[in-house]
Amino acid sequence: MVKGIINMKNIIITGGLGFIGSRFAKLCIEKGHNIKIIDKMTYAANLARLETNIGYYRKDICDVTADDIKGYDYVVNFAAETHVDNSIKDGKPFIRSNVEGVFNLIEQSRKIGVEKFIQISTDEVYGDILEGESKETDSIKPSSYYSATKASADMLVLSAHRTYGMPYIITRTCNNFGPGQHEEKFVPKIIKCLENNLPIPVYTPGTQRREWIHVDDNCQAIYNIMMSDKVNEIYNIGSEDRCTNLEIISKLDKDNKANIELVEDRLGHDTRYALDSSKYIKHFGNIVTKSFGDMK
Repeated sequence: MVKGIINMKNIIITGGLGFIGSRFAKLCIEKGHNIKIIDKMTYAANLARLETNIGYYRKDICDVTADDIKGYDYVVNFAAETHVDNSIKDGKPFIRSNVEGVFNLIEQSRKIGVEKFIQISTDEVYGDILEGESKETDSIKPSSYYSATKASADMLVLSAHRTYGMPYIITRTCNNFGPGQHEEKFVPKIIKCLENNLPIPVYTPGTQRREWIHVDDNCQAIYNIMMSDKVNEIYNIGSEDRCTNLEIISKLDKDNKANIELVEDRLGHDTRYALDSSKYIKHFGNIVTKSFGDMK
């Protein structure tokens, strides 16, 4: 049992129909909490991900009011535009959701006096780390409009605590994989290409390295932090499972039939991410991780 565990809570989950948010919502339901999902229902949302008839409140986080979240203890914000390629094509939706939306959620959360505002961030805010591992105390140097807007959201949360005393948690996790992920993401794209004997597009040279964690392992770690007595902290959530893009294809290509198509590299593409998760491990224990072979 995690030290500091407390009883049933009323939890707002924004972006709860997205890939990670829906798995977190499912976990909270299994644990017996009262949840309310707020989701804009963009192309990346899918009600079928919940596997239960819980319903949701359709609303943009930019438009959420204090009345929408009144009576809830925690606000957990998964809502975000996340696909880097999309941010390169058009950064405006990222500014809208990841900055303006988070600002509004903070303001409404302050009004009702939430126990914790939990911002789900990303390892991408640290930028390239060619060797070693990123720590929570490291400076942030985002490389894309996506990571810059996520970094901006983190700064807004920290500022709200400094100025107004808003209690917060920020989690910065590595790349997630698992069931129900949108096919624009790398792992489901590989699987789809393998199943249909299609070329797998890979950014040149294919040696960009990322750290990967199963979505359920990430959600369990977020849940542990949320339900603990920890507050006003930043936690890295990683697996130490670091692979190049070409290595991921090799792991998923059981029949050795992959047709890899190297394409022009993405603008501003980071070379390597790696998280130091020792702070989380010290407070909560090891992060149990599933492999790429376990997509359930």
